[in-house]
Amino acid sequence: MPSRNFVLAALITCLMLAALSIVIAPASAGESDNDGESARHDREMEADMNIQLGPRPFFLVEDMEPGKLKSRLQRCGNGPFRKTDFSIGHRGAALQFPEHTKESYEAAARMGAGIVECDVTFTGDKILVCRHSQCDLHTTTNILNTPLAEKCSGPFTPAQFDASGNLVREASARCCTSDLTADEFKSLKGKMDSFNPAARSVPEYLAGIPGWRTGLYAGPTSGTLLTHKESIQLFTDLGVKMMPELKSTGMAMPYDSDGDGVGDYTQQDYAQQMIDEYKAADVNPRNVYVQSFDIRDIRYWIANEPRFGKQAVYLDDANAVADLPQAAQLAAYKAEGINIVAPPLFALLATDGSGNIVPSRYAGQAKSAGLDMITWTLERSGILADGDNGFYYQTFDSAIAREGDVMKVLDVLAKDIGIIGIFSDWPATVSYYANCMNLR
Repeated sequence: MPSRNFVLAALITCLMLAALSIVIAPASAGESDNDGESARHDREMEADMNIQLGPRPFFLVEDMEPGKLKSRLQRCGNGPFRKTDFSIGHRGAALQFPEHTKESYEAAARMGAGIVECDVTFTGDKILVCRHSQCDLHTTTNILNTPLAEKCSGPFTPAQFDASGNLVREASARCCTSDLTADEFKSLKGKMDSFNPAARSVPEYLAGIPGWRTGLYAGPTSGTLLTHKESIQLFTDLGVKMMPELKSTGMAMPYDSDGDGVGDYTQQDYAQQMIDEYKAADVNPRNVYVQSFDIRDIRYWIANEPRFGKQAVYLDDANAVADLPQAAQLAAYKAEGINIVAPPLFALLATDGSGNIVPSRYAGQAKSAGLDMITWTLERSGILADGDNGFYYQTFDSAIAREGDVMKVLDVLAKDIGIIGIFSDWPATVSYYANCMNLR
């Protein structure tokens, strides 16, 4: 007769095997609706355990002036760090990686960005691809160094100088995604967005990277370009949410895609095609934040794809405070079903009489209108301590004195204004702050 201990051990073994069979058993047909969300949850859990912030956010915290905010951020240094939807990868991680490339997107996800952006344009054969502009291939890829340069709608033209050596006409080129087929587009390599206006040759033109960026990750085996469909699959694999921006075409619409002289591809076709690719991939609309600077696109999605339109992001292209909408217009946005607005950074911030960063009038009006806010773009202005930080800082530059002041900016945006996310060229900075402040 077996001993009591043997029987107990056998029983435990049986229970363990039964539990294991439940874990590894394939889902029944009735469970298939939950498979996608379950798989996504598994990917998110894995991504959460692989966040790698690197040294930059720690450098920024140490560079801050002493105070309560610095002390709190310092206490978070040991983590743990998780991905957060507050951190949005702007074109991926464009501070160091060529924008809208596979490598840039992967870097953003590793740095804790819970949402990653693919700007959407189309090729000559109407395939959607990830590119910031319909016509930026001459500054963001190696096209001018390839035979495909012959297909550019504007060939490279060297700079011209007068007899005294003064620049009288900048070097130029114009290469568009619509100049190419999708296969041709995919054969290119991404590079850091830059050009030399004084270039006399193509190699000189393709140079000109700002000193605070790098071309280190734009070699012949990297800079992988993606179609929009490929970005959906990559983002799904990375366990991140998606923020596609339907870009202005820079050309007359409807587009004549078959060359017969008649426009056959309308703006509505373009807007719908982008949505259709998420639907075909069975992506939950809650995980997609469609965006556009063109309010007609936002209205189209609200009317025709309400599950996506519910969290469509209306981007504001204001160049100065005078260009921003006033309270009545913001209330009108909300009344027609727009729930999220995304103005540039300067629109939300100002300074008080003591030189502190404070919420702007616009920020208060948008909040009063019931609008959620996202803003752009952090880590895109180079060295801050030298002053004159340009477009993004125009309303509060006087309050910026050091690199660590980035964290002060984030603190006002998050705590005093209550934005729901921020685009960054280096998402680790935002991820660090968001984790420390328990923002998800």
